[in-house]
This record gives sequence, structure tokens and C-alpha cells, in this order.
Amino acid sequence: MERLKVLVLEDDKLAQKIMASRLADHDVAVAGDLKTALKKLESEPFDIGFFDLMLGPDDDYSGLKAIAAAAAKGVHAVVVSSSDSDEIIDRAYELGARDFYAKGNEDANVADILRKVTQARRSAAAPDVFASAFITGDAALKADVGEALKYAPTDLPIMLLGPSGTGKTSLARVLHERSGREGAFVAINCSAYTEDLLEAELFGYRKGAFTGAADSRKGRLLEAHKGTLFLDEIGTMSANMQMKLLKAIEERSFHPLGSDKPERSDFRIISATLEDPQDLIARGRMRFDLFQRVHGYTVNLRPLADRPADIFLLAQHFMKGGRRLSFTAEAKKAMEAYAWPGNVRELKKFVDLLASGQEGRVGLEAVKKLLKGGARAEAPRGGPLDALYADALKRGLEAALESVSDELVIRNLNENGGKRTKTLADLKISTRLLYATMKRRGLDSQGD
Repeated sequence: MERLKVLVLEDDKLAQKIMASRLADHDVAVAGDLKTALKKLESEPFDIGFFDLMLGPDDDYSGLKAIAAAAAKGVHAVVVSSSDSDEIIDRAYELGARDFYAKGNEDANVADILRKVTQARRSAAAPDVFASAFITGDAALKADVGEALKYAPTDLPIMLLGPSGTGKTSLARVLHERSGREGAFVAINCSAYTEDLLEAELFGYRKGAFTGAADSRKGRLLEAHKGTLFLDEIGTMSANMQMKLLKAIEERSFHPLGSDKPERSDFRIISATLEDPQDLIARGRMRFDLFQRVHGYTVNLRPLADRPADIFLLAQHFMKGGRRLSFTAEAKKAMEAYAWPGNVRELKKFVDLLASGQEGRVGLEAVKKLLKGGARAEAPRGGPLDALYADALKRGLEAALESVSDELVIRNLNENGGKRTKTLADLKISTRLLYATMKRRGLDSQGD
């Protein structure tokens, strides 16, 4: 951890020693009274100040005066005091305190402050995230992501919403990198596993726990100890699996399969889903109590088609360090009119294909060849959308959408020669949806 310059204002000798031991890896100056603290603030630069407020038995909260002096110098002022009435807390923040803690839990509180301040300094010195790690020029998206980055150094869970390919995994990784957490970034796509396999993947298992468990294996929850666990497509989990995950989040402990000994893990949750969580809850597909645990702050990643200005920012980024291309005005217009159903992921594939081709100057024909159809346009009357609309009016929207869903799943299943795992990956659907579709269509769900 980066070495910081810290001032401690504390009149109690034992409390001074406790704080000094918590800050042993940093440059610490201790002041036992207000006059000494003010003198040090005037003559030395500090990164953080930990201030007690009552400096003596008959003191009238003179430590409050040090807060304003520290704030004026740009010091991250933290109150650690046994005086924590609402009035005092409000007054401290009004004077410029950044944090307020009651005495008694210095271990966790000091560590939290040090991590937060250190990470804030690193983030300030890091390259612009929107020009490097998460490319966007969209003002609304930058504001939303910028707000999320403020919570990166905390333990607050973050939920990412948006269609496939909009950059949810990339953003989750950025949030982890800006968190200051020393553990790993561990990602898992919940839709790619059956319930039993997902449980084994998350919690791990002991040798012999089930048929095929030839060795013990560490679960993703344990791999994410002191790091970040990214749960993509969290809404595809079964209700039973959601309940087990909720218990692990609340207790920060769990039992690997086949073990009676609990494992503990200090992981931070970032989750993502393609669907509206409120809709999932209304349909009984997501537990409300799990939602409450994983949605501390929510970021909505809109489709690329809704932010056309990002198309060429991203295209230039994908060409960085490789072959550079130029686009004619007609080509750019066609790209801006395209719907990009695969979003950023599809754009990258498109740029990679062009960069591998013969032409360096990309014209309209080359764009049309690679982007067949998919222009953002209102469906013509009498087209597929009108037929779906008529069916919805006749049988209800849910039944009409279920029929379309079945057709798409069965078509992909047939194209994959009946390989269910390939269909699960292609369409990014849950095993439950696939099996329900096969059952409705009278197909055998045994085997692959």
C-alpha cells in the first residue's frame, strides 16, 4: 500500500498508541492538543487527519476547529470520537470532515479509510477511464459510470444492466481495478451452468462429493476472497440456487459440496443481467431479498444503437496498435444507421474483419457486405412485427412471446445438431428455459 502522511489528533495516550499501531506502515505525526495540531497542519503537508473532538475532560469539542483547518489544506479529515450525537456529526461534516466513526472499531475503520484514500489517489493519477478501459463519449453513460466509480473503493454491491455485448464485463473489471481490493477479479456466467454445476462452481467441492469429483476444487466464492465476484446473468439462477447464494452473501461463509467445514470469503459482488430485475421479481424469477443484496448501485448500459457517437470512438480504439482504416462518408452513414444487435462485441468483430481485408479505405459496399440488414428502421406494415402484434392481441403478449422464443430456440438447437450446451452459449439462455422449450415441443431432454 502507498505510504501516506497522517496526522493524529488525540489526547489519550493509549488511544494514541492504538492509532499509531494501526498506521505503522505510514508516516504518522501525533498531536495531543489543538494548538499542536494546528501548528503541524500549517507547517506540514498531510494526506489524512484522524481527529478526536473532546481533548480533555472539560473540553468543548475543540477538535472541531482542526477539521476546518485540515479541510482548507486538502487533507482527508476523519473524525474518530466517542461523541457521536446527530448534532456533532452534522457539525463535523459541515466543517469539512470526509468521514465520521465512533471509537471502538479502529481496526476495520482505519483500514477502510486508508484503502479508500489510497485508491482515490491512484484513480486521480490513472489514465482517463473513458479513453482507455471503458470507451464512451456519451454524456449520460459517462455520468452514470462516473458515479459508479465513486463507489468502486467501497464494499457496496453494483448491478450492471444492459443487452449482451454492451461492455458489462469490461465495466465490472474496471470497477474492480479501481476498488483497491487486493484479491482477484473472478467472473462467472450463471446462464452457462445447470443448477448442480453452478453450485459446485460457486462453492467448490471435496473429493468424492459426487460422481466424477476425483479431486477437491476451490469454488469461485473462495477464489474471490478479498477481491470481486462478478455474477453475469444472475437472473438465470434457480430459486434454490439464489437462496444458497443469498445465505453466502449474508454470512460470508459457505460449505463446499461434500464438506461439513465452512469456508469464509470476503468477496465484493458485482452482478449483471440482460433483463429488468423488477420484471424478473414480478415473474418470480428473482428473489426480492437477493435483489436487495446485489443492487446497491445500478448502471444502465444502453445499446450501441442508442449512442451512435460511440461507434467511431470504439472503432478507432479497436484499431489502436494495429492496422488503421479510414471510412468514406457513405460507409460512416451506413454504420450509424445499423442496429448493432451484438453491440460493442459485434462492432469489434466487424472492425477486425475489415482490418484483415485488402482495402484500407472502407466504402459503402464493404460495409453492406459485412452488415447485412439490421438497419434501424420501423418494421413495415404486414411484416413479422405486425404478425406478432396480431398474435399478442389474440392470445396475449406472454403467449405470443413464448411462441417466438420457442421457434428461435428450436431453430438454433437444430442448427447445432441437437447440442444443448452450444445452444445455451449461442442464445445466452438458462438451462431452465431450454428444457421448458424442449418439453413444450415434445423433444427428448436426455443426453446432449
